[in-house]
Amino acid sequence: MNFRIKASSTYLPLIFAIVLILGMLIGVKLVDPSGERSMFVYPKTDKLSGVLNFIEMEYVDSVSREKLVEETIPTVLKNLDPHSVYIPARDLQRVTEPLEGNFDGIGIQFNMLSDTVVVIQTISGGPSERIGIAPGDRIVAINDSVVAGVDMADGDIVDKLRGLRGTTVKVGVKRQGIPGMMEFEITRDRIPLYSVDVSYMINDEIGYIKISQFSRTTFREYMEAAEELNARGMKKLILDLRGNGGGYMDQATSIADQFLEEGNLIVYTEGRASQRKNVYATSNGINLNTELLVLIDEWSASASEIIAGAVQDNDRGLVVGRRSFGKGLVQNQTMFSDGSALRLTVARYYTPTGRSIQKPYDAGSDEYFNDLDQRFLHGEFDVEDSIKFDDSLRFITPGGNVVYGGGGIMPNVFIPRDTIGFTDYYNQITRQGLVYRFAFDYSDRNRSTLIEYDNAEDISRHLDRQGILDKFVSFAQSQGVEANSQQIGRSREIIHTQIKAYIARNIIDNEGFYPIIANIDEALQRSINLLEEGPVADMITRN
Repeated sequence: MNFRIKASSTYLPLIFAIVLILGMLIGVKLVDPSGERSMFVYPKTDKLSGVLNFIEMEYVDSVSREKLVEETIPTVLKNLDPHSVYIPARDLQRVTEPLEGNFDGIGIQFNMLSDTVVVIQTISGGPSERIGIAPGDRIVAINDSVVAGVDMADGDIVDKLRGLRGTTVKVGVKRQGIPGMMEFEITRDRIPLYSVDVSYMINDEIGYIKISQFSRTTFREYMEAAEELNARGMKKLILDLRGNGGGYMDQATSIADQFLEEGNLIVYTEGRASQRKNVYATSNGINLNTELLVLIDEWSASASEIIAGAVQDNDRGLVVGRRSFGKGLVQNQTMFSDGSALRLTVARYYTPTGRSIQKPYDAGSDEYFNDLDQRFLHGEFDVEDSIKFDDSLRFITPGGNVVYGGGGIMPNVFIPRDTIGFTDYYNQITRQGLVYRFAFDYSDRNRSTLIEYDNAEDISRHLDRQGILDKFVSFAQSQGVEANSQQIGRSREIIHTQIKAYIARNIIDNEGFYPIIANIDEALQRSINLLEEGPVADMITRN
Protein backbone atom coordinates (compact mmCIF):
# COMPACT_ATOMS: atom_id res chain seq x y z
CA MET A 1 0.00 0.00 0.00
CA ASN A 2 2.66 2.41 0.99
CA PHE A 3 4.64 1.36 -2.06
CA ARG A 4 1.73 2.05 -4.37
CA ILE A 5 1.21 5.48 -2.87
CA LYS A 6 4.89 6.24 -3.22
CA ALA A 7 4.90 5.08 -6.79
CA SER A 8 1.86 7.18 -7.59
CA SER A 9 3.46 10.20 -6.00
CA THR A 10 6.53 9.62 -8.10
CA TYR A 11 4.71 9.39 -11.43
CA LEU A 12 1.92 11.86 -10.71
CA PRO A 13 3.91 14.95 -11.92
CA LEU A 14 4.76 13.10 -15.10
CA ILE A 15 1.12 12.22 -15.65
CA PHE A 16 0.10 15.84 -15.09
CA ALA A 17 2.81 17.02 -17.49
CA ILE A 18 1.59 14.67 -20.20
CA VAL A 19 -1.99 15.89 -19.74
CA LEU A 20 -0.83 19.51 -19.80
CA ILE A 21 1.16 18.98 -22.99
CA LEU A 22 -1.83 17.28 -24.63
CA GLY A 23 -3.98 20.19 -23.54
CA MET A 24 -1.52 22.63 -25.02
CA LEU A 25 -1.54 20.78 -28.32
CA ILE A 26 -5.21 19.98 -28.80
CA GLY A 27 -7.12 21.91 -26.14
CA VAL A 28 -9.00 20.33 -23.22
CA LYS A 29 -12.70 20.38 -22.37
CA LEU A 30 -13.48 20.38 -18.65
CA VAL A 31 -16.81 20.38 -16.81
CA ASP A 32 -17.34 22.99 -14.14
CA PRO A 33 -19.45 22.33 -10.99
CA SER A 34 -22.56 23.80 -12.62
CA GLY A 35 -22.40 21.20 -15.34
CA GLU A 36 -21.55 23.70 -18.08
CA ARG A 37 -18.57 22.97 -20.30
CA SER A 38 -15.63 25.35 -20.49
CA MET A 39 -12.84 25.29 -23.06
CA PHE A 40 -9.24 26.03 -22.15
CA VAL A 41 -6.79 26.45 -24.99
CA TYR A 42 -3.01 26.52 -24.71
CA PRO A 43 -0.69 28.14 -25.57
CA LYS A 44 -1.83 31.76 -25.65
CA THR A 45 -0.79 32.10 -29.28
CA ASP A 46 -3.60 29.69 -30.18
CA LYS A 47 -6.28 31.62 -28.30
CA LEU A 48 -7.85 32.97 -31.50
CA SER A 49 -8.34 29.49 -32.93
CA GLY A 50 -9.72 28.36 -29.60
CA VAL A 51 -12.26 31.16 -29.54
CA LEU A 52 -13.38 30.35 -33.08
CA ASN A 53 -13.70 26.67 -32.18
CA PHE A 54 -15.66 27.49 -29.04
CA ILE A 55 -18.06 29.78 -30.94
CA GLU A 56 -18.53 27.25 -33.72
CA MET A 57 -19.40 24.43 -31.28
CA GLU A 58 -21.23 26.23 -28.50
CA TYR A 59 -22.85 29.43 -29.84
CA VAL A 60 -26.63 29.56 -29.46
CA ASP A 61 -27.23 30.07 -33.20
CA SER A 62 -25.54 28.49 -36.19
CA VAL A 63 -22.55 30.48 -37.44
CA SER A 64 -20.20 30.33 -40.40
CA ARG A 65 -16.59 29.86 -39.35
CA GLU A 66 -15.46 31.16 -42.74
CA LYS A 67 -17.46 34.36 -42.25
CA LEU A 68 -16.04 34.80 -38.75
CA VAL A 69 -12.50 34.47 -40.08
CA GLU A 70 -13.16 36.91 -42.94
CA GLU A 71 -14.47 39.49 -40.46
CA THR A 72 -11.79 38.90 -37.82
CA ILE A 73 -8.65 39.32 -39.96
CA PRO A 74 -9.35 42.96 -40.98
CA THR A 75 -9.99 43.84 -37.33
CA VAL A 76 -6.64 42.36 -36.31
CA LEU A 77 -4.80 44.21 -39.07
CA LYS A 78 -6.53 47.51 -38.32
CA ASN A 79 -4.75 47.58 -34.99
CA LEU A 80 -1.33 47.36 -36.68
CA ASP A 81 -1.15 50.24 -39.16
CA PRO A 82 -3.38 51.85 -41.80
CA HIS A 83 -1.85 50.01 -44.76
CA SER A 84 -1.75 46.38 -43.59
CA VAL A 85 -4.88 44.99 -45.24
CA TYR A 86 -6.69 41.76 -45.99
CA ILE A 87 -8.14 41.40 -49.49
CA PRO A 88 -10.93 38.82 -49.90
CA ALA A 89 -10.71 36.62 -52.99
CA ARG A 90 -13.76 38.31 -54.54
CA ASP A 91 -12.02 41.71 -54.42
CA LEU A 92 -8.46 40.77 -55.36
CA GLN A 93 -8.79 41.19 -59.12
CA ARG A 94 -10.49 44.57 -58.75
CA VAL A 95 -7.80 45.77 -56.34
CA THR A 96 -4.78 44.55 -58.30
CA GLU A 97 -6.02 45.14 -61.86
CA PRO A 98 -5.13 48.87 -62.04
CA LEU A 99 -1.53 48.06 -61.05
CA GLU A 100 -1.13 45.20 -63.51
CA GLY A 101 -1.34 47.51 -66.51
CA ASN A 102 -4.05 45.57 -68.32
CA PHE A 103 -7.40 43.81 -68.08
CA ASP A 104 -9.55 41.53 -70.21
CA GLY A 105 -12.44 43.24 -71.99
CA ILE A 106 -13.74 44.75 -75.22
CA GLY A 107 -11.72 48.00 -75.13
CA ILE A 108 -14.09 50.94 -74.87
CA GLN A 109 -14.61 54.00 -72.69
CA PHE A 110 -18.29 54.72 -72.17
CA ASN A 111 -20.67 56.98 -70.33
CA MET A 112 -24.36 56.75 -69.42
CA LEU A 113 -26.50 59.35 -71.19
CA SER A 114 -30.21 59.19 -70.31
CA ASP A 115 -29.90 55.53 -69.29
CA THR A 116 -28.09 54.67 -72.52
CA VAL A 117 -24.50 53.41 -72.87
CA VAL A 118 -22.67 55.82 -75.17
CA VAL A 119 -19.18 54.93 -76.43
CA ILE A 120 -16.78 57.82 -75.82
CA GLN A 121 -13.58 56.23 -77.12
CA THR A 122 -12.40 52.88 -78.41
CA ILE A 123 -8.98 51.67 -77.30
CA SER A 124 -6.58 51.91 -80.23
CA GLY A 125 -6.03 48.45 -81.68
CA GLY A 126 -8.52 46.93 -79.25
CA PRO A 127 -11.22 44.39 -80.15
CA SER A 128 -14.04 46.95 -80.40
CA GLU A 129 -12.10 49.21 -82.75
CA ARG A 130 -11.03 46.23 -84.88
CA ILE A 131 -14.61 45.09 -85.35
CA GLY A 132 -15.99 48.54 -86.19
CA ILE A 133 -17.41 49.99 -82.94
CA ALA A 134 -17.06 53.78 -83.12
CA PRO A 135 -17.23 56.74 -80.70
CA GLY A 136 -20.82 57.95 -80.42
CA ASP A 137 -22.33 54.47 -80.82
CA ARG A 138 -25.16 53.60 -78.43
CA ILE A 139 -25.01 50.10 -76.95
CA VAL A 140 -28.65 49.14 -76.51
CA ALA A 141 -28.32 45.40 -75.91
CA ILE A 142 -25.71 43.06 -74.44
CA ASN A 143 -26.10 39.32 -75.10
CA ASP A 144 -29.77 39.82 -76.05
CA SER A 145 -30.48 41.71 -72.80
CA VAL A 146 -31.75 45.25 -73.33
CA VAL A 147 -29.65 47.81 -71.44
CA ALA A 148 -30.98 51.03 -73.04
CA GLY A 149 -33.55 52.85 -70.97
CA VAL A 150 -32.82 50.59 -68.01
CA ASP A 151 -31.65 52.11 -64.74
CA MET A 152 -28.39 50.17 -64.54
CA ALA A 153 -25.22 51.10 -62.66
CA ASP A 154 -21.96 51.57 -64.57
CA GLY A 155 -20.46 48.64 -62.64
CA ASP A 156 -23.22 46.31 -63.85
CA ILE A 157 -22.55 47.35 -67.46
CA VAL A 158 -18.84 46.69 -66.97
CA ASP A 159 -19.57 43.23 -65.55
CA LYS A 160 -21.62 42.37 -68.63
CA LEU A 161 -19.00 43.60 -71.10
CA ARG A 162 -15.87 42.26 -69.42
CA GLY A 163 -14.80 38.65 -69.42
CA LEU A 164 -11.88 36.35 -69.99
CA ARG A 165 -9.74 36.89 -73.05
CA GLY A 166 -10.95 34.75 -75.94
CA THR A 167 -14.60 34.72 -74.86
CA THR A 168 -17.22 36.57 -76.88
CA VAL A 169 -20.00 39.03 -76.15
CA LYS A 170 -22.79 40.16 -78.48
CA VAL A 171 -23.77 43.82 -78.51
CA GLY A 172 -26.59 45.61 -80.27
CA VAL A 173 -25.60 49.11 -81.39
CA LYS A 174 -27.61 52.11 -82.55
CA ARG A 175 -25.60 54.50 -84.71
CA GLN A 176 -26.73 57.95 -85.78
CA GLY A 177 -27.69 58.07 -89.45
CA ILE A 178 -28.14 54.30 -89.76
CA PRO A 179 -31.67 52.88 -89.36
CA GLY A 180 -32.26 49.87 -87.17
CA MET A 181 -29.83 48.15 -84.83
CA MET A 182 -26.37 46.95 -85.79
CA GLU A 183 -25.17 43.71 -84.22
CA PHE A 184 -21.55 42.90 -83.35
CA GLU A 185 -19.95 39.85 -81.81
CA ILE A 186 -16.78 40.97 -80.04
CA THR A 187 -14.01 38.61 -78.95
CA ARG A 188 -12.59 39.92 -75.68
CA ASP A 189 -8.87 40.54 -75.52
CA ARG A 190 -6.16 41.94 -73.23
CA ILE A 191 -6.70 45.71 -72.90
CA PRO A 192 -3.81 47.93 -71.77
CA LEU A 193 -4.21 50.37 -68.89
CA TYR A 194 -1.92 53.36 -69.22
CA SER A 195 -0.40 55.11 -66.21
CA VAL A 196 1.30 57.90 -68.17
CA ASP A 197 -1.75 60.06 -68.80
CA VAL A 198 -0.10 62.41 -71.25
CA SER A 199 3.25 63.69 -72.49
CA TYR A 200 3.82 66.69 -74.71
CA MET A 201 6.07 69.70 -75.32
CA ILE A 202 4.79 72.84 -73.60
CA ASN A 203 7.19 74.95 -75.66
CA ASP A 204 10.42 74.41 -77.57
CA GLU A 205 12.37 73.46 -74.42
CA ILE A 206 9.94 72.35 -71.70
CA GLY A 207 8.42 68.90 -71.76
CA TYR A 208 5.55 67.66 -69.58
CA ILE A 209 4.84 64.10 -68.41
CA LYS A 210 1.95 63.25 -66.09
CA ILE A 211 1.92 59.87 -64.31
CA SER A 212 -1.30 58.81 -62.56
CA GLN A 213 0.04 55.71 -60.77
CA PHE A 214 2.97 53.28 -60.78
CA SER A 215 1.81 50.06 -62.41
CA ARG A 216 3.90 47.24 -63.88
CA THR A 217 4.16 49.11 -67.19
CA THR A 218 4.87 52.63 -65.90
CA PHE A 219 8.63 52.62 -66.41
CA ARG A 220 8.27 51.40 -69.98
CA GLU A 221 5.62 54.05 -70.65
CA TYR A 222 7.81 56.74 -69.12
CA MET A 223 10.81 55.74 -71.23
CA GLU A 224 8.77 55.87 -74.43
CA ALA A 225 7.44 59.31 -73.52
CA ALA A 226 10.81 60.70 -72.39
CA GLU A 227 12.67 59.42 -75.45
CA GLU A 228 10.09 61.02 -77.73
CA LEU A 229 10.36 64.35 -75.91
CA ASN A 230 14.16 64.13 -75.92
CA ALA A 231 14.03 63.66 -79.68
CA ARG A 232 11.90 66.80 -79.93
CA GLY A 233 14.52 68.88 -78.14
CA MET A 234 13.42 68.71 -74.52
CA LYS A 235 15.90 70.42 -72.20
CA LYS A 236 13.63 70.86 -69.18
CA LEU A 237 10.98 68.53 -67.78
CA ILE A 238 7.95 68.95 -65.54
CA LEU A 239 7.16 65.56 -64.02
CA ASP A 240 3.60 65.80 -62.68
CA LEU A 241 2.91 63.39 -59.79
CA ARG A 242 -0.07 65.24 -58.36
CA GLY A 243 -2.85 62.88 -57.33
CA ASN A 244 -0.56 59.87 -57.84
CA GLY A 245 -1.17 57.52 -54.91
CA GLY A 246 1.79 55.26 -55.67
CA GLY A 247 2.10 51.64 -56.70
CA TYR A 248 5.12 49.48 -57.43
CA MET A 249 8.33 50.73 -55.84
CA ASP A 250 10.62 49.35 -58.54
CA GLN A 251 8.82 51.36 -61.22
CA ALA A 252 9.40 54.56 -59.26
CA THR A 253 13.07 53.86 -58.54
CA SER A 254 13.67 53.00 -62.20
CA ILE A 255 12.27 56.38 -63.21
CA ALA A 256 14.28 58.20 -60.53
CA ASP A 257 17.34 56.42 -61.92
CA GLN A 258 16.92 58.35 -65.18
CA PHE A 259 17.81 61.63 -63.45
CA LEU A 260 20.53 60.63 -60.97
CA GLU A 261 24.24 60.01 -61.36
CA GLU A 262 25.53 56.49 -60.86
CA GLY A 263 25.90 55.66 -57.17
CA ASN A 264 23.39 58.22 -55.88
CA LEU A 265 21.12 56.72 -53.23
CA ILE A 266 17.49 56.73 -54.38
CA VAL A 267 15.74 55.25 -51.33
CA TYR A 268 16.28 52.71 -48.61
CA THR A 269 13.91 50.46 -46.67
CA GLU A 270 14.29 49.07 -43.18
CA GLY A 271 12.10 47.18 -40.72
CA ARG A 272 12.28 45.14 -37.52
CA ALA A 273 12.64 41.87 -39.40
CA SER A 274 13.93 43.41 -42.64
CA GLN A 275 17.52 44.49 -42.92
CA ARG A 276 18.29 47.82 -44.52
CA LYS A 277 18.11 47.64 -48.32
CA ASN A 278 19.59 50.47 -50.38
CA VAL A 279 18.56 51.28 -53.94
CA TYR A 280 21.22 53.15 -55.92
CA ALA A 281 21.18 54.88 -59.29
CA THR A 282 22.90 53.09 -62.15
CA SER A 283 24.72 54.47 -65.18
CA ASN A 284 21.66 54.12 -67.43
CA GLY A 285 19.95 57.50 -66.99
CA ILE A 286 18.64 59.19 -70.14
CA ASN A 287 17.72 62.52 -68.46
CA LEU A 288 20.89 63.23 -66.53
CA ASN A 289 21.27 66.70 -68.07
CA THR A 290 17.58 67.57 -68.18
CA GLU A 291 16.52 70.33 -65.80
CA LEU A 292 13.87 68.76 -63.59
CA LEU A 293 10.83 70.01 -61.72
CA VAL A 294 8.56 67.57 -59.84
CA LEU A 295 4.98 68.59 -59.10
CA ILE A 296 3.34 67.07 -55.99
CA ASP A 297 0.28 67.69 -53.85
CA GLU A 298 -1.44 66.22 -50.80
CA TRP A 299 -2.57 63.16 -52.79
CA SER A 300 0.95 62.26 -53.98
CA ALA A 301 1.91 59.20 -51.95
CA SER A 302 4.28 56.26 -51.60
CA ALA A 303 6.12 55.69 -54.89
CA SER A 304 5.50 59.34 -55.84
CA GLU A 305 7.16 60.41 -52.61
CA ILE A 306 10.13 58.14 -53.33
CA ILE A 307 10.83 60.05 -56.56
CA ALA A 308 10.26 63.48 -55.00
CA GLY A 309 12.46 62.60 -52.02
CA ALA A 310 15.26 61.22 -54.19
CA VAL A 311 15.25 64.31 -56.42
CA GLN A 312 15.19 66.69 -53.46
CA ASP A 313 17.74 64.90 -51.27
CA ASN A 314 20.24 64.59 -54.11
CA ASP A 315 19.89 68.29 -54.98
CA ARG A 316 18.85 67.15 -58.45
CA GLY A 317 15.74 69.22 -59.10
CA LEU A 318 12.99 71.42 -57.78
CA VAL A 319 9.98 69.95 -55.93
CA VAL A 320 6.95 72.21 -56.29
CA GLY A 321 3.43 72.13 -54.89
CA ARG A 322 2.13 71.14 -51.45
CA ARG A 323 3.20 68.64 -48.80
CA SER A 324 2.65 65.09 -50.02
CA PHE A 325 0.44 62.50 -48.31
CA GLY A 326 3.05 60.77 -46.14
CA LYS A 327 2.72 57.06 -46.98
CA GLY A 328 6.09 55.45 -46.35
CA LEU A 329 5.25 51.90 -45.30
CA VAL A 330 6.35 48.87 -47.34
CA GLN A 331 3.94 45.95 -47.75
CA ASN A 332 4.62 42.36 -48.72
CA GLN A 333 1.72 40.36 -50.17
CA THR A 334 0.98 36.78 -49.15
CA MET A 335 -1.55 34.71 -51.07
CA PHE A 336 -3.92 32.17 -49.48
CA SER A 337 -5.22 29.01 -51.10
CA ASP A 338 -8.73 30.44 -51.48
CA GLY A 339 -7.46 33.31 -53.65
CA SER A 340 -7.46 35.96 -50.92
CA ALA A 341 -4.37 37.93 -49.97
CA LEU A 342 -2.73 39.64 -47.01
CA ARG A 343 -0.65 42.77 -47.47
CA LEU A 344 1.46 43.17 -44.35
CA THR A 345 3.67 46.15 -43.57
CA VAL A 346 7.27 44.90 -43.17
CA ALA A 347 9.43 48.03 -43.47
CA ARG A 348 9.54 51.81 -43.92
CA TYR A 349 10.77 53.96 -46.78
CA TYR A 350 13.52 56.50 -46.06
CA THR A 351 14.79 59.24 -48.34
CA PRO A 352 18.55 59.46 -49.03
CA THR A 353 19.10 61.92 -46.15
CA GLY A 354 17.30 59.57 -43.74
CA ARG A 355 13.85 61.16 -43.65
CA SER A 356 10.98 58.78 -42.93
CA ILE A 357 8.27 59.41 -45.49
CA GLN A 358 5.56 57.98 -43.22
CA LYS A 359 3.36 60.36 -41.27
CA PRO A 360 2.29 59.35 -37.72
CA TYR A 361 -0.59 56.90 -37.27
CA ASP A 362 -0.58 56.46 -33.49
CA ALA A 363 -4.07 57.94 -33.17
CA GLY A 364 -5.61 55.17 -35.28
CA SER A 365 -6.69 54.64 -38.86
CA ASP A 366 -9.67 56.99 -38.75
CA GLU A 367 -7.57 59.94 -37.63
CA TYR A 368 -4.85 58.93 -40.08
CA PHE A 369 -7.13 59.09 -43.10
CA ASN A 370 -8.81 62.25 -41.81
CA ASP A 371 -5.42 63.95 -41.74
CA LEU A 372 -6.00 65.71 -45.06
CA ASP A 373 -9.26 67.16 -43.76
CA GLN A 374 -7.38 68.50 -40.76
CA ARG A 375 -4.68 69.97 -43.01
CA PHE A 376 -7.40 71.73 -45.00
CA LEU A 377 -9.07 73.09 -41.87
CA HIS A 378 -5.72 74.30 -40.54
CA GLY A 379 -5.10 76.22 -43.75
CA GLU A 380 -2.16 74.14 -44.93
CA PHE A 381 -3.44 74.13 -48.50
CA ASP A 382 -3.38 77.91 -48.54
CA VAL A 383 -0.20 78.75 -46.60
CA GLU A 384 3.08 76.91 -46.11
CA ASP A 385 2.99 74.24 -43.41
CA SER A 386 4.79 75.29 -40.22
CA ILE A 387 6.19 71.76 -39.75
CA LYS A 388 9.27 72.78 -41.73
CA PHE A 389 10.44 74.92 -38.82
CA ASP A 390 10.74 71.97 -36.42
CA ASP A 391 14.52 71.61 -35.93
CA SER A 392 14.18 67.97 -34.86
CA LEU A 393 12.91 67.21 -38.38
CA ARG A 394 15.65 69.16 -40.13
CA PHE A 395 17.97 67.33 -42.55
CA ILE A 396 20.82 68.55 -44.73
CA THR A 397 21.38 67.40 -48.31
CA PRO A 398 24.88 66.74 -49.73
CA GLY A 399 24.73 70.19 -51.33
CA GLY A 400 24.03 71.83 -47.98
CA ASN A 401 20.34 72.49 -48.61
CA VAL A 402 17.81 72.13 -45.82
CA VAL A 403 14.94 69.64 -46.12
CA TYR A 404 12.34 68.69 -43.56
CA GLY A 405 10.73 65.47 -42.41
CA GLY A 406 7.62 64.82 -40.33
CA GLY A 407 5.62 62.83 -42.84
CA GLY A 408 5.42 63.46 -46.55
CA ILE A 409 7.75 65.52 -48.72
CA MET A 410 7.88 69.27 -48.16
CA PRO A 411 8.24 71.09 -51.51
CA ASN A 412 11.00 73.57 -52.23
CA VAL A 413 8.40 75.95 -53.65
CA PHE A 414 4.94 76.01 -52.10
CA ILE A 415 1.91 76.53 -54.38
CA PRO A 416 -1.39 77.18 -52.59
CA ARG A 417 -4.64 75.78 -53.96
CA ASP A 418 -6.11 78.04 -56.59
CA THR A 419 -9.44 79.58 -55.57
CA ILE A 420 -9.46 82.44 -58.08
CA GLY A 421 -12.73 82.32 -59.98
CA PHE A 422 -14.57 80.36 -57.30
CA THR A 423 -18.07 81.79 -56.77
CA ASP A 424 -21.40 80.47 -55.52
CA TYR A 425 -22.45 80.00 -59.14
CA TYR A 426 -19.32 77.97 -59.87
CA ASN A 427 -19.85 75.88 -56.73
CA GLN A 428 -23.43 75.07 -57.76
CA ILE A 429 -22.55 73.90 -61.26
CA THR A 430 -19.61 71.91 -59.89
CA ARG A 431 -21.68 70.10 -57.25
CA GLN A 432 -24.11 68.98 -59.93
CA GLY A 433 -21.39 68.03 -62.43
CA LEU A 434 -22.97 70.29 -65.04
CA VAL A 435 -19.75 71.16 -66.91
CA TYR A 436 -19.01 67.50 -67.56
CA ARG A 437 -22.61 66.72 -68.53
CA PHE A 438 -22.81 69.67 -70.92
CA ALA A 439 -19.45 68.83 -72.50
CA PHE A 440 -20.46 65.22 -73.02
CA ASP A 441 -23.78 66.15 -74.60
CA TYR A 442 -22.17 68.83 -76.82
CA SER A 443 -19.46 66.39 -77.97
CA ASP A 444 -22.06 63.77 -78.76
CA ARG A 445 -24.24 66.13 -80.83
CA ASN A 446 -21.32 67.74 -82.68
CA ARG A 447 -18.98 64.78 -83.08
CA SER A 448 -19.01 64.82 -86.88
CA THR A 449 -17.64 68.37 -86.86
CA LEU A 450 -15.25 67.99 -83.92
CA ILE A 451 -13.48 64.90 -85.27
CA GLU A 452 -12.09 67.05 -88.08
CA TYR A 453 -9.64 68.48 -85.50
CA ASP A 454 -6.82 66.26 -84.26
CA ASN A 455 -5.14 68.45 -81.63
CA ALA A 456 -6.12 70.44 -78.56
CA GLU A 457 -5.18 73.83 -79.99
CA ASP A 458 -7.42 73.47 -83.04
CA ILE A 459 -10.34 72.17 -80.99
CA SER A 460 -9.97 75.08 -78.57
CA ARG A 461 -9.92 77.64 -81.40
CA HIS A 462 -13.00 76.08 -82.97
CA LEU A 463 -14.92 76.13 -79.68
CA ASP A 464 -13.98 79.76 -79.08
CA ARG A 465 -16.07 80.60 -82.14
CA GLN A 466 -19.15 78.64 -81.03
CA GLY A 467 -20.31 80.68 -78.03
CA ILE A 468 -20.28 77.60 -75.83
CA LEU A 469 -20.25 79.56 -72.56
CA ASP A 470 -23.59 81.17 -73.37
CA LYS A 471 -24.96 77.77 -74.37
CA PHE A 472 -23.72 76.33 -71.10
CA VAL A 473 -25.36 79.07 -69.03
CA SER A 474 -28.68 78.25 -70.72
CA PHE A 475 -28.13 74.56 -70.04
CA ALA A 476 -27.32 75.23 -66.38
CA GLN A 477 -30.47 77.34 -66.07
CA SER A 478 -32.52 74.41 -67.41
CA GLN A 479 -30.98 72.34 -64.60
CA GLY A 480 -32.09 74.78 -61.92
CA VAL A 481 -29.00 77.01 -61.61
CA GLU A 482 -30.03 80.60 -62.18
CA ALA A 483 -27.67 82.83 -64.13
CA ASN A 484 -25.75 85.44 -62.17
CA SER A 485 -23.93 87.74 -64.56
CA GLN A 486 -21.56 89.15 -61.95
CA GLN A 487 -20.47 85.74 -60.67
CA ILE A 488 -20.33 84.28 -64.16
CA GLY A 489 -18.00 87.12 -65.09
CA ARG A 490 -15.67 86.23 -62.21
CA SER A 491 -15.78 82.51 -63.01
CA ARG A 492 -15.83 82.92 -66.78
CA GLU A 493 -12.27 81.79 -67.55
CA ILE A 494 -12.34 78.67 -65.39
CA ILE A 495 -15.78 77.53 -66.63
CA HIS A 496 -15.02 78.24 -70.30
CA THR A 497 -11.67 76.45 -70.13
CA GLN A 498 -13.12 73.41 -68.36
CA ILE A 499 -15.88 73.08 -70.95
CA LYS A 500 -13.36 73.14 -73.79
CA ALA A 501 -11.04 70.69 -72.02
CA TYR A 502 -13.79 68.14 -71.40
CA ILE A 503 -15.09 68.40 -74.93
CA ALA A 504 -11.57 67.88 -76.26
CA ARG A 505 -11.14 64.84 -73.98
CA ASN A 506 -14.31 63.31 -75.45
CA ILE A 507 -12.83 63.66 -78.92
CA ILE A 508 -9.07 62.97 -78.61
CA ASP A 509 -8.77 61.81 -74.99
CA ASN A 510 -6.08 63.17 -72.65
CA GLU A 511 -4.09 64.68 -75.51
CA GLY A 512 -6.96 67.12 -75.81
CA PHE A 513 -7.76 67.63 -72.14
CA TYR A 514 -4.42 68.42 -70.51
CA PRO A 515 -3.01 71.04 -72.90
CA ILE A 516 -6.26 73.03 -72.56
CA ILE A 517 -6.78 72.66 -68.81
CA ALA A 518 -3.14 73.75 -68.34
CA ASN A 519 -4.25 77.33 -69.03
CA ILE A 520 -6.03 77.50 -65.65
CA ASP A 521 -3.64 75.18 -63.76
CA GLU A 522 -1.93 77.66 -61.43
CA ALA A 523 0.67 75.17 -60.15
CA LEU A 524 1.65 74.16 -63.68
CA GLN A 525 1.82 77.77 -64.88
CA ARG A 526 4.02 78.68 -61.90
CA SER A 527 6.25 75.70 -62.70
CA ILE A 528 6.64 76.83 -66.29
CA ASN A 529 7.58 80.31 -65.09
CA LEU A 530 10.17 78.89 -62.69
CA LEU A 531 11.83 76.89 -65.47
CA GLU A 532 11.88 79.93 -67.72
CA GLU A 533 13.39 82.18 -65.01
CA GLY A 534 16.73 80.40 -64.89
CA PRO A 535 18.61 77.21 -64.03
CA VAL A 536 16.83 74.96 -61.54
CA ALA A 537 20.09 74.46 -59.63
CA ASP A 538 20.00 78.10 -58.55
CA MET A 539 16.50 77.73 -57.10
CA ILE A 540 16.81 74.48 -55.13
CA THR A 541 17.73 76.06 -51.80
CA ARG A 542 14.64 76.72 -49.75
CA ASN A 543 14.11 80.43 -49.02
